[in-house]
Formats: sequence, structure tokens, C-alpha cells
Amino acid sequence: MTRVALLLPGQGSQFVGMGSDLAQAFPTARELYQEADDILEVRLSTLCWTGPGEDLTATENAQPAILVHSYVVWALAREMLVDSTVVAAGHSLGEFTAHLLAGTFTFADALRLVRRRGQLMARSGAERPGTMAAVLGLTREQIEEICGAVSVGTVVPANLNAPGQIVISGDVDAVSAACELATEAGARRVVPLNVSGAFHSPLMEMAAGGLEEALTGTDAMDPRFPVIANATAEAVRDADTARATLRAQLTLTVRWVEGIERMREEEPTRWLELGPGNVLAGLLRRIDRSLSATAVGDAEALDALAAG
Repeated sequence: MTRVALLLPGQGSQFVGMGSDLAQAFPTARELYQEADDILEVRLSTLCWTGPGEDLTATENAQPAILVHSYVVWALAREMLVDSTVVAAGHSLGEFTAHLLAGTFTFADALRLVRRRGQLMARSGAERPGTMAAVLGLTREQIEEICGAVSVGTVVPANLNAPGQIVISGDVDAVSAACELATEAGARRVVPLNVSGAFHSPLMEMAAGGLEEALTGTDAMDPRFPVIANATAEAVRDADTARATLRAQLTLTVRWVEGIERMREEEPTRWLELGPGNVLAGLLRRIDRSLSATAVGDAEALDALAAG
């Protein structure tokens, strides 16, 4: 029997036009987008399909947009996947999507949570400005040493995405200083990211407190399959742990490489990335060249999945 591992993308995977072909091809997709619009009282479908891109990229819009796209794909492929899925993981925002697919939250509750999460993160970024940067070509140990050497403000490793691909996050001056040190240490490339705050760093503590309140007030069930938490790289199998780890990941490092290794312990025979883009499929190959994931985000890919 096929054993499926699901990968759910995070913020940054959004693009204008996302999900439009699914809505055109499948009545179920149109109905789910309409349901999302009604739940959030926002024309999220219009933002996804026609933009404008600046509004879609806003944190409070991008997060529910990506969650809906991934959930639509899951809903359309559910009969093929529900009995064979053995583990799931999502990158940052995608961890909420993973729990939605696992049944931890209802569609309506997951939408409200990620909308609230995005609003809190944007507000936190406005109140204490921060930034992020991708550093390519250095090890985790080198990045940790560099962050520890910065004497002004706070900067930490935020996303351990793949060997040689790490994102740092923190105060603007601290990130700038760390970028200079990384260049001096031989980084192949340092790329400032266009973000509205210092995500996955202590600067998000205010947002984490608000998210904890929202999570506490939301009904949750034990997931039907394990979800690997970003903050711990461990399998989450109960509702209380789901709430705790989703709160924790706002201020802690996304341990993506370790999470993939933990997923492998469930012995999946097929990896699928559900939703917009193929970023996580690319990271999977960087982590282990023997692994490959199929990106399923449009009608053509769904047809190929069904045929296969």
C-alpha cells in the first residue's frame, strides 16, 4: 500500500491567479472559495484569482489564501489520499494547513485562526520593526555563531530550510550586522527578504500571545495522522500539543530539515506538496537527493495524480 507524506507550503508561495483553474474546473473548488469568502467576510477568492498582488502578499491575506488553495487540492484528492496519508508537515503557516487536513480544526476555524495569525504578525511587525534574510552556503553552526556575535539587538536562525539554506530573523540593525558577518565568513549569497516583520524570532512574542488566546478559544480534535511540528520536529498526535506547538512556532526556529528526517521514520513511499508552488519539493531534494515530491496545485497536476 502506498504511504503518503504531505508537505504544505507557507507564506511566500502565493501568486496572483492561484487556484483559478481549480475553480473553473471543479464545482467543489468554487464552493470552497465561496465558503471562505463568507467565513472571513473578505473577497479572498478575488484576491487569489485577480489580485492585486500587493494586497494578496499582505500577511493577513496571504496566509488564508495559501491555506484555502491547499485545502481545495486536498478536498479534490481526498478520496485518493485519506486512507494512505501517514504523516504531514507544513512550513510555518503550512503547519496550520497540515492540522486542517488531519482534522485537528474545521475549515472555518482554521481559516479564522490563520487570518488572526496574519493580523497579529503584521501588527507585531509594525510595533517592533524587524526583518529577515536568507543566507546561502553556511552551516547551522556558523549561522548560530554569527547570530551570537552580533552585539546590537536580536537576531536568530529562523528557518533551517535545507543544508546551506538558512533564514535569519530579528531587529533590522541586528540582521544587517549578521549579514555582513555572514558575507565575511564566506556565505555564497545573502538575500534580504521582503517581509513585514521578524517572523520566527522573539520579536513575535506579542503576536504569539494573541495567537495563544485564539487557539485556546478554538475547538480542536486529535489529528487523524501525525503532524510534524516546526518548533520541535516531533510528531503531534493530540489536540493540546497541537495548540502548544502552533503557538510556539511563531517565536521559535522552523526546524524543517529535522522535521523531514522525522517524517521519514513513518516510512512514506510517496511525497506530495499540496497547494501553490513547489518550494517544499525543491527543499526536499536539497535535504536528500534520494527523495522527491510531486507538487499538486492545479487541475493538470490533479489529473495526473488521479491517473497515477
